[in-house]
Amino acid sequence: MRCEICGKKIVGTPLKTKIDGSVMLTCKECSKFGKVQREPQKQRRQGAPRKTGAPRRRPRPAEPTYEVVEDCNLLVRQAREKKGWSREELAEKIYEKASVINRIESGKMIPDIKLARKLERTLGITLLEKSDGATPEDIGHLNARGATIGDIARIKRN
Repeated sequence: MRCEICGKKIVGTPLKTKIDGSVMLTCKECSKFGKVQREPQKQRRQGAPRKTGAPRRRPRPAEPTYEVVEDCNLLVRQAREKKGWSREELAEKIYEKASVINRIESGKMIPDIKLARKLERTLGITLLEKSDGATPEDIGHLNARGATIGDIARIKRN
């Protein structure tokens, strides 16, 4: 493990240090820049039964994430024209302003998920697609250890 301040490899256990309101894992040298936090004492053992008798919560399955399709502006315009509606009529049906429809159709605005669902229901089209949910951690980093504050800021030492 590496220090989140200087980036040096930490020998032993890192110290949780509160520096300017942020808790970071630091080496012993960098812990002097803040206040070392104590580990909270554990109230009960991990496998101990609950006294309240309440059922244990199961972790929620990951909800699928959605993205708006790339050519949503064309799909909205074509579907609206096919139904013979003006922008004002469509806006009235989904309880939005006509300027919002204008901005969506001109490509100046990408609708959020809630608005895209309203448009899908009203126009009978598909604007949302499931995304793979890849996070930056899944893709990988250019630098194996990642950036530290020490890479960005120069620490003044007296």
